[in-house]
Amino acid sequence: MKVKGYIPRIVDREIDQLIHAYGAVSIEGPKYCGKTCTSTTHASSLFALDDPGDDYINYRIASMDVYKALEGQSPHLIDEWQMIPSIWDAVRKDVDSKTGPGHYILCGSSTPETPKRNSPDDKRIKGYVHSGFGRITTVHMRTMSLMESGDSDCRIKLKDMFDHNIPITKGDRNELGHIIDLIMSGGWPGNLGMDMEYRIRAVSHYPNEICVKDLPRVDDSKSPLRMMMLLRSLARNESTLASATTISRDIKEFDDEKVSDDSVRDYLAVLERMNLIEDQPAFNPNLRSSVRVGKSPKRHLTDPALSIAAMGWSKEMLISDLNTLGFMFEAMCERDLQIYSNSLGGKLYHYRDGKGREIDAVVELPDRRWGAFEIKLGSNQIDEAAENLVKIDEMIRNDENGRPPEFLCVICGLEGATYQREDGVYVVPITSLGC
Repeated sequence: MKVKGYIPRIVDREIDQLIHAYGAVSIEGPKYCGKTCTSTTHASSLFALDDPGDDYINYRIASMDVYKALEGQSPHLIDEWQMIPSIWDAVRKDVDSKTGPGHYILCGSSTPETPKRNSPDDKRIKGYVHSGFGRITTVHMRTMSLMESGDSDCRIKLKDMFDHNIPITKGDRNELGHIIDLIMSGGWPGNLGMDMEYRIRAVSHYPNEICVKDLPRVDDSKSPLRMMMLLRSLARNESTLASATTISRDIKEFDDEKVSDDSVRDYLAVLERMNLIEDQPAFNPNLRSSVRVGKSPKRHLTDPALSIAAMGWSKEMLISDLNTLGFMFEAMCERDLQIYSNSLGGKLYHYRDGKGREIDAVVELPDRRWGAFEIKLGSNQIDEAAENLVKIDEMIRNDENGRPPEFLCVICGLEGATYQREDGVYVVPITSLGC
């Protein structure tokens, strides 16, 4: 099915491959990230539960007979399937009865809470019960990277970095205001046709819509006010290792609201079901030395523009607070690295050990090769970042069981050229990175 004006996504290739390998593919991601358009381009027929036509006739029909939602030419797309969670089990069962792959595409902006076994909810089949293992595989979509939105020239490809095939390029330095615009506007494809001012204004309404409109549909037991407090706390702790206790204390300090650690975890679980948070796990280079490697994940909202919108920060406020701006820039770069690494079958991590040594981002490929990235907004921070990478690289290489990185790289915001320093560290502008 064709979608007019569709902008190709990096995840398209992965979806196409999985459709030819599994009976069903579930595409998950935050609202407005482009899931429906992307899913539709891979489908031959569509059943949308949120279609308001004829007083939501699709939803009413599927509520009475869930198998009506499954009728259509393969691959058949069922959009917003989570509105009737039993569709998952119906798809799983139908796939069992058919031969070959590529029968269904499921698309949803949230996932139902899986009921506990032998609970009343389980007996009523309130949510889907079977995992779908072997029949249904999941693809996670994110907001657009700079490559997808056309804001990176993609002269430097992540794959080429692992192959030591990085061209030396010249380019104009990025203006600080331009980088801030890219962070504040986010990667929502539906906003790309707007002027930058209106892209940013559109995003500024998203946190309120999440708390007031979307939250009750996912979990009506949760308070929109408390959820907004949590979003603001996550924004203040963006790209940090903040624990539930840290977040609880932060809410008490800034909102004068007492929220228990368990309550914070409950609200975080809802945000996870809404695909609005994505923790960056810790990396272990297999050191045998006495160095203790941290295990805490780094916190992220799905797009740093949400953090800025939740706090109501303006461009001028970010310019006057370069520390906060640095965290937001780091989050944008790590969003892009997550997308680029996934396209290669890789994963994104961070590194921190007991002696305080850190690497902002680590990309590991399926063959276990990995690259180390420091992320810095200003060119004046490159030297310090490179020295940090070199020291950690030497530490790992001196460990008898250490697994050293394939390359070292500083991703910079304001730099325009790509080059390799005398110490071997690459410097790459975020507006030149792609996959």
